[in-house]
Amino acid sequence: MSFKKVDLTSLQFNPFTKIGKEWMLLTGGTMDSFNTMTASWGQLGVLWNRNVLTCYIRPNRHTFGFVENGETFTASFYGEQFRKALSFCGSHSGRDCDKVKETGLTPAEFDGCVAFEEADMVLVCRKLYSYDLAESGFLTDDGIPAQFFGSDPYHRAYISEIVGVYVKE
Repeated sequence: MSFKKVDLTSLQFNPFTKIGKEWMLLTGGTMDSFNTMTASWGQLGVLWNRNVLTCYIRPNRHTFGFVENGETFTASFYGEQFRKALSFCGSHSGRDCDKVKETGLTPAEFDGCVAFEEADMVLVCRKLYSYDLAESGFLTDDGIPAQFFGSDPYHRAYISEIVGVYVKE
């Protein structure tokens, strides 16, 4: 594996582009049993004097159980050449297919967590706090619940401390 562990403060990137446009894979579980999903919603910042990633997972997603039941998970980022693989991981369930086989991604261990060798950057995250989004929490009436939820369940948010950062060498 050709990654080096770096200090988070040494990184220079636009989180709006990295998460919202390029997407990320959220992966929970261990090398023995894991699942991954594509996410394009999330935040990076500082909370409780810790560097954190907040991500959102619907409870009906297969990855949900892996992240919910573990202490840690990864958020990994890829170059444009992996867009097709990320699209597949966001539109197919690991309950119904083998995402590794279908995408050609290569699982690798990072601090006891799973990400993929094709990543450019891997964040190892330790869950600190979670909460469930709900329609009652919206403070505006501009159609967000109807546009993003409909009959789908609301997401659980995970505020997680970034405890390891790996970049491709």
